[in-house]
Amino acid sequence: MPKLSVKALEMPASPIRKLVPFAEQAKKEGKKVFHLNIGQPDIQTPDSALEAVHHLDRTVIEYSHSAGFDSYREKLSASYKKSGLPVNKEDIIITTGGSEALIFGFMTTCDPGDEVIIPEPFYANYNGFAVMAGLKVVPVPSKIENGFALPPVEEFEKRITEKTKAIVICNPGNPTGYLYSREELEKLRDIVRKHDLFLFADEVYREFCYDGAKPFSVLNLSGIEDQVIMIDSVSKRYSMCGARIGALVSKNKKVMEAALKFGQARLSPPTIDQIASEAALNTPESYFDEVVSEYVERRNILVEGLNEIPGVFCPKPKGAFYCVAKFPVDDAEKFCQWLLEDFSYKNQTVMMAPANGFYSSPGAGKQEARLAYVLNKEALKESVNCIREALKVYPGRIDAN
Repeated sequence: MPKLSVKALEMPASPIRKLVPFAEQAKKEGKKVFHLNIGQPDIQTPDSALEAVHHLDRTVIEYSHSAGFDSYREKLSASYKKSGLPVNKEDIIITTGGSEALIFGFMTTCDPGDEVIIPEPFYANYNGFAVMAGLKVVPVPSKIENGFALPPVEEFEKRITEKTKAIVICNPGNPTGYLYSREELEKLRDIVRKHDLFLFADEVYREFCYDGAKPFSVLNLSGIEDQVIMIDSVSKRYSMCGARIGALVSKNKKVMEAALKFGQARLSPPTIDQIASEAALNTPESYFDEVVSEYVERRNILVEGLNEIPGVFCPKPKGAFYCVAKFPVDDAEKFCQWLLEDFSYKNQTVMMAPANGFYSSPGAGKQEARLAYVLNKEALKESVNCIREALKVYPGRIDAN
């Protein structure tokens, strides 16, 4: 049989989904599984988006422009400007999810063998996107002890080589929920300006900031306008994960002209999903006020509940709807699998995402797991109870460091 490609062999499996077979088996055995492993909100999709699909009056589902429907980009530009982001229609390419936006961005700005620096832990699929583009991810470790704040500038400087092409961040962060401050982003600005790099920022969780915190976009950094590429998506903002619509946003005209060629090669983003996403822009601000309020309550239940369990430490995130917790266990991946295979409390158990898959550094995150607070409040309380009881009997429990 012919050999598979190097890229196929190097493509990492998703740490978010790798334990799915064990969850499916647990359900077959009659257990209720609380899914804290994946960022699939249970929040209702805005009515405006659903109604646009229900009342679709087209007789042909045609291609759009490769950059996305003109009307959608115009409306999205107006939405950005309303939020204080200086984005024109020409600065936007609509993509098949934020994932495609980042892949297009990588392939447009980097050559195979180039390096991108990413603070870890980071969204696991960044590794996969880098493999697709032939890039090497160079991690900069952040620490759970300070809530995963931006690592010191010196740590970035140490890792910059002649092959370094970009720095990539997610703000607010997945998996940590950390929200970078304006001061931290200005430090990154100074680094990319000094070394003539691109700065990619995944800002898909921008609406979800808590405790009075406000997001500061990389698009508002002065002096590096042509070096900034922002990634966006409707998936989490409008609870539309199945509508695969994202956006690549940049003021750099050469980047956008080149990226559009990749867009032309895949013809166009999904037509019906664009229609729904354009309609979603009519969502009233009250929707987000209610959603943010709900996530704050959920966050507090989960994070405070975890920190009350002996030996568990979980920083309180200021954004997104994830947290990373450190558990007093020998190996968090084994613990997560054991929860599904061998444990239940009141015939219930919990599925989490082992955090080692969100790191590039070997051995990092071994005692950590990511939890998404996307379930209702009662389910989160039950989840905390399950974890508390599980740690009392887990055979691989160790004393907290």
